[in-house]
Amino acid sequence: MKKSYYLISIILLHIFVLFSKTYRLDFGGKQVQKGYLQVSGDMVYSESRGYGFSSCKPIKNITRQKGNQLNKDFCTSEEPFYFFIDLPEGNYKVDIILGDQSGKSINTVKAESRRLILNRVITKNGQIKTKTFSVNVRRPKINQNDSIIRNPREYVYLNWDNKLSLEFNNKNPKVAGLKVTKIQDVTTIFLAGNSTVTDQEYVPWAAWGQMLPYFFDQNITVANYAESGSAMKNFIASNRLKKIKNKIGSGDYLFIQFGHNDQKKQSSAYLEPNQGYKKYLKKFVKTARKFEATPVLIPSMHRRKFDNNGNIINTHGEYPQAVREVARETNVALIDLTKMSKKLYEALGVKGSQKAFVHYPANTFPGQNKKLSDNSHHSVYGAFQLAKCIVKGIKRNNLRLIRYFRNPDKSYEPGNPDPFQQVKIPYSPSIKILRPKGN
Repeated sequence: MKKSYYLISIILLHIFVLFSKTYRLDFGGKQVQKGYLQVSGDMVYSESRGYGFSSCKPIKNITRQKGNQLNKDFCTSEEPFYFFIDLPEGNYKVDIILGDQSGKSINTVKAESRRLILNRVITKNGQIKTKTFSVNVRRPKINQNDSIIRNPREYVYLNWDNKLSLEFNNKNPKVAGLKVTKIQDVTTIFLAGNSTVTDQEYVPWAAWGQMLPYFFDQNITVANYAESGSAMKNFIASNRLKKIKNKIGSGDYLFIQFGHNDQKKQSSAYLEPNQGYKKYLKKFVKTARKFEATPVLIPSMHRRKFDNNGNIINTHGEYPQAVREVARETNVALIDLTKMSKKLYEALGVKGSQKAFVHYPANTFPGQNKKLSDNSHHSVYGAFQLAKCIVKGIKRNNLRLIRYFRNPDKSYEPGNPDPFQQVKIPYSPSIKILRPKGN
């Protein structure tokens, strides 16, 4: 009987998509909205079903007396939980129904590899909110002959599998329904870069690229192709730029930030700053323009290294200036993250800036038995501040993207960053524990 139910569910799911290109899911108990597929809290993700939950603690089905069939019941849990649904590659608009007809909720939603989408969506007693956003789902395959060459660690990343992953987080997330629609007419921001840009898979590391979706409405999606260790040479060699060429189009954007690894002389990816580095930057710019997309150049943020007077020391040498020169020579928009990060770190101070980086005592996180003192990679707080710098740079350049901001901070200045205590983005649970089986 159970197998038959699973079979019927997956058949219904594919029928919905075949005729409407839309998945309609009603979360909760027995109350099911017409045209929607019921998703109960005990439905653990499996490849055979094609959707379901993963969690450390039970997911409860709560049903209220008020409301329509869709929003009178919902799923919730005492701890953050994931929902997975198998999807073809593409961009999707997601409508999510949050709240409780007889209670309050605080909701944070992340997608794929911890991309921040919604944070602290508060619903008052009896309030129901529908929030809409767009998300990019992708696979390594480029065409019949080519795929992105992933690092071994990437084979388990949620960014590169065959499903959309949604994380429901905060004190008491309450999810009543979900509608997922494949879309074509959405502007995509493609990100090319390294570990300071990528969707960092594991806590406590974070990068500005995975914070960027939070600032845009459903008319923008962010496709983050950056990966840890990348320099421009190996970004191209791993077919990441080829994948971007396969997807980018008129009206899209290509944000380009390299330098941390291109400057390492011991590496085969090394590029001399005033010749090879500039040449490769122009190759990325040319790629974007070939497909009628807008390139944006971003010199690297500083590492956390101070002199005795509390001033940041430039560890990137001539590379940031090379980016500025290429921007001028090619008439490309420049977001000067080098200058902005200097203001940010110096405003935080030698001690305070540790909070913007991965500095944590031993045993702060599960399985972390050693002290972390990383002065190159950022915490959630630091990544969020850098994403705000990127947003400020978008505004300064008057890019068309400004009309699609959802959460801009109009007054933000890197020299006056948000107090650490005010940035309340909850940590994600351990995806190593909650990762579903299968690809």
